[in-house]
Amino acid sequence: MPYIHMSTSKRLSDEQKDSIAAALGRQITMIPGKSERSLMVDITDGGTMYFSGTKGEFAYVDVEIYGTADFEVQKQFTEAVFETMEACGGLDAGKVYVTIHENAHWGLNGSMK
Repeated sequence: MPYIHMSTSKRLSDEQKDSIAAALGRQITMIPGKSERSLMVDITDGGTMYFSGTKGEFAYVDVEIYGTADFEVQKQFTEAVFETMEACGGLDAGKVYVTIHENAHWGLNGSMK
């Protein structure tokens, strides 16, 4: 189950959130073995964010995957996420930050995998 948490200081409409979630659902398939069917997306908007001590309009996208993915796959996925944040969220890619965490273990269905 991939999990994507997007936090942004920008207030997003429900339509923007739906568009972002749909795009991330399509993009997660860039990572071998991942699908929208098992993707959980959590969007938190309207918060206060600071970078370098200055409050501004930023976004942070944290991606958790079970297993590993090649660097080039992660790079292509990340670039697609930047495009989505601009196109669907109206966020400047220069103020969006993305991390991908690979996990060797994952808890689900009452147990650890």
